[in-house]
Amino acid sequence: MGVLDADITGPSLPKMFGIKSGVKSNGSALFPSISKNGIRVMSLNLLTANEDDPVIWRGPVISGTVKQFWTDVAWGDLDYLFVDLPPGTGDVPLTVMQSLPLNGLIVVSSPQDLAVMIVSKAIRMAQMMNIPIIGLVENMSGAVCPHCNEHFELFGPSRGEEIAQKFQIPYIGGLPVDPSFSRLCDQGKIEENIIVTFLPILSLRI
Repeated sequence: MGVLDADITGPSLPKMFGIKSGVKSNGSALFPSISKNGIRVMSLNLLTANEDDPVIWRGPVISGTVKQFWTDVAWGDLDYLFVDLPPGTGDVPLTVMQSLPLNGLIVVSSPQDLAVMIVSKAIRMAQMMNIPIIGLVENMSGAVCPHCNEHFELFGPSRGEEIAQKFQIPYIGGLPVDPSFSRLCDQGKIEENIIVTFLPILSLRI
């Protein structure tokens, strides 16, 4: 499996995977960094001197970088390549939808009306560009009390199934807020929980 970090101005995947080594090159191609469990990762943060160096680029340069992460990186033989997109319908989502041979798009929403509004725009954009939508995942879909196991709605009632039905796309499921998962991401140990997180998605036949 590989992950292409297309969030150029806010790259976070190397930190989440605990990858600190930079990207290598043979002069004609770049090679993605490999996590401890064999996941290949390409991100702009692997090309900067410091992980907190800002990226102050305009749209065309950002779009060109995303294209190069696809064309100039030797990904090798992969079962899946996930492209992590920033929210909205800006230059990066447009570039990915126009330039990469996508099998489908997984939409990530959350219960708030503001998030639903932005996600609705992204769904309509994908439909206008004839990109298949695999399904919708609702992030931060409530939380479970660690003491009494009661489920409560941090950001309001779940809207995932409603939005999926509105746009006639599959509803994959909801992911509750999980402080332990957040800690693993901060510690660079996302792979300790990655199978649980991606299992509903990987089980789909793309």
